[in-house]
Amino acid sequence: MYWIETEIEIAASPERIWSILMDFSAYPEWNPFIRSLSGDVTPGQLLRASIQLPGAKAMSFRPKVRVAEHLKELRWLGHLLLPGLFDGEHYFQLAALANGHMRFVQGEKFSGMLVSLFAARLGG
Repeated sequence: MYWIETEIEIAASPERIWSILMDFSAYPEWNPFIRSLSGDVTPGQLLRASIQLPGAKAMSFRPKVRVAEHLKELRWLGHLLLPGLFDGEHYFQLAALANGHMRFVQGEKFSGMLVSLFAARLGG
C-alpha cells in the first residue's frame, strides 16, 4: 500500500468549502491531479474522472462513490483495469477546529499488485 495525504487549515465555513468541493467543473483550477470530474455523489454511484500525473498522459476511469457525508467527507474508489491491480481510494475530509477554522484533508490510498511499479511516479 502507498498513501499520500496533505492537509491545510482554512478560514472558511464548512458550507463554503463543501460548495467548492462539489463544483467538479472547477477542479482543474485547484487540483492539478484531477483534470475532470463529473457525476452523482451518491454512495454507490459511478463518477467519470480524468487524472494526470506530471509528465504523463491523462487517464480516464469510473470510480465508485464510497462516502458522501455532507460538509464532512467525500470518498471514492477507482481501479486501473481490474480491481486488485492498482486501486486508488481518494478522499476529502473536513473537520471543525476550535479557532473557528476548518481542517481540509485530501489524500489517496493506493493498493494492488502494481502499486510498487507506480510508486516513484506517485512521489514515493
